[in-house]
Amino acid sequence: MKTIFKKSCLLLTATLLLASCKKFDDINNDPLKANGDQVQTEYFIDNAIVGAQQDPGLSERVFILYWVVGGHGLQDEDGETFSRGSYDDGWTSEYYRQSSQWLNNANSAIEIGTDQIAKGTSKVYTKNLIQVARIWRAYLMSEFSDSFGPMPTDGFQGKNPEFKDVKTVYYFLLDELKDASSKLDLTITNPSTLTKEDPAYGYDYAKWRKYANSMRMRLAMRLSEIDPAKAKAEFEAAAATNDFITDVATETFSVQETPNSYNPLSSVFRKESSWMGLPISATYNNLVFGLGGVKSADQLAASFQSAIKPANWMGQRFTEQFATKTNDPAAGYWFNGLPYSIDPRAYKIFSIPGNITDPNYPGIGDTFTATQRDLKNAAGAVVKTLNSTNTWNAKADGNWGAKASMNQAITTNGFKPLLNLVYRNGNNRRVFFAPWETYFLLAEAAVRGWNTPVNAQTAYETGIAKSFEYFGTTANLSTYLASTDYNRVGTSVKWAHTTEPAASHAMNYEDGITGAAGVVSVNYPKNDLYKSGAVRNDQLTKIITQKYLAQLPWLPLETWNDRRRLGLPFYENPAVEDIMPDLPALNSSNYTTSSIKFFPQRMKYPSSLSNSNVAGYNQAVAALGGTDAVLTPLWWAKH
Repeated sequence: MKTIFKKSCLLLTATLLLASCKKFDDINNDPLKANGDQVQTEYFIDNAIVGAQQDPGLSERVFILYWVVGGHGLQDEDGETFSRGSYDDGWTSEYYRQSSQWLNNANSAIEIGTDQIAKGTSKVYTKNLIQVARIWRAYLMSEFSDSFGPMPTDGFQGKNPEFKDVKTVYYFLLDELKDASSKLDLTITNPSTLTKEDPAYGYDYAKWRKYANSMRMRLAMRLSEIDPAKAKAEFEAAAATNDFITDVATETFSVQETPNSYNPLSSVFRKESSWMGLPISATYNNLVFGLGGVKSADQLAASFQSAIKPANWMGQRFTEQFATKTNDPAAGYWFNGLPYSIDPRAYKIFSIPGNITDPNYPGIGDTFTATQRDLKNAAGAVVKTLNSTNTWNAKADGNWGAKASMNQAITTNGFKPLLNLVYRNGNNRRVFFAPWETYFLLAEAAVRGWNTPVNAQTAYETGIAKSFEYFGTTANLSTYLASTDYNRVGTSVKWAHTTEPAASHAMNYEDGITGAAGVVSVNYPKNDLYKSGAVRNDQLTKIITQKYLAQLPWLPLETWNDRRRLGLPFYENPAVEDIMPDLPALNSSNYTTSSIKFFPQRMKYPSSLSNSNVAGYNQAVAALGGTDAVLTPLWWAKH
């Protein structure tokens, strides 16, 4: 396991002192040194929002090594810990500690504002700030609960909290969002000095109301499989407002990152994390490969054209050096070129191996830029030297056993597409909620037969259009929406095209060692978690596939949430060339099937909770309804 940033992991179980600061470079100016009437509520809200961006030590632990891995947004790099059902107590302790601080700040804003109103010392906008704090607190609580499970609804207020089951938490959050958004007074005019204290919306209350309604739809949909009546009622009520996030440029809930810094506003993919290549995941690669009918020839410069392979090319087969005990449809193959066609967003997010002169290439260290690596046989002799220049491959997570030592290529960062520098350099805005999610939620609701202000197809296609707008690929939109081409898992884009793919398709390949040409029948993988694996191309699968592609790289927690809720989109199983003690159900006889027992379901509570608050910990585990383990599903997670 790699060495990561080390910080104190002391857990604060809701006994944090009420302390805050206006800005991180003004940390010694504690507003609580003033009397209660002088404390500025907005400072606490600012800290609650900024802190949740996660400093580099925390983002590496939780955002990248838990959420990204759970959501299959990138390859699991840290010894493949979470993808194997394992965990690190230090990582969860730090998240629990800092999340407690953010919630403490949100609660402080609410309490202080309420106190000032009671005393008659409030500002004209104080009531609105209370509602903003409640809305943001609802998000923070959902993030916490979606990670761990049961949590306090009245905690983080200077006393030992009472842990509630996930159903109670979600009902509380839905009520909070409904009530807080209804109490925002849009006629209030703010002083100019207030705007800068809100890094998301500048205290534009109309936008905060839109965010609350969109969040309400997100959380209502989370209950779709376990509590459908509640999910439908809450979703329809939020959708009926017709007042939610729809515009990419002006309404996306996002916070500006800061380059070359070490604080919560640093990029969550911070480029200074030099050991982390942040390679493409096998899940993402299988979903975008061949999807949408947009040819690589029409996306790439002349220098790449000779590397583009035909549509029926599988690659070079290496059964001795590449893992094959997984249901990854590309298992055992090295794709020695670029795809004939691929979702155009893929080239925006990930670099092409070997393209190191591109200013957007994340060239940090030799392993990022290396293009020559050997494959060996069981005796240790070199049997092939691979060149990664202008190739496109992903490594399935899991235990590659002896094959890992025989394959220097796939374990080298420069042999896989890596997250581009634009997402690492701190010049971006980290996205928390964007219009595409609103529309994909509406599309799913419409497919379920719920009342929505827009029909399913329009919502689906608008969601894709909003994502293409964000990534700058709108020129490809019409071709993409009309495409009936299947990706590697058997899903197409066109809304009306619900024809299921054949069970398998013929592909050309060559033996990687001898060069002998051949034809192989490649099966589309069977996703047993969704409709018993019989369906790969219905409209809900299309919606969630597109939602997954749009949410990355910023929202891996949401892609993980959808997977746990629906079993969609298709996730390949971890390779099981050797046993994985923390995934005991997965073995060499069942790796072609899908099961919730093969994937992490939640983060374990940190030991600091059980050590410092035994009663609270026992209460949390009892409310969880299972053991405090990575593989214990949350209440709403049915797949």
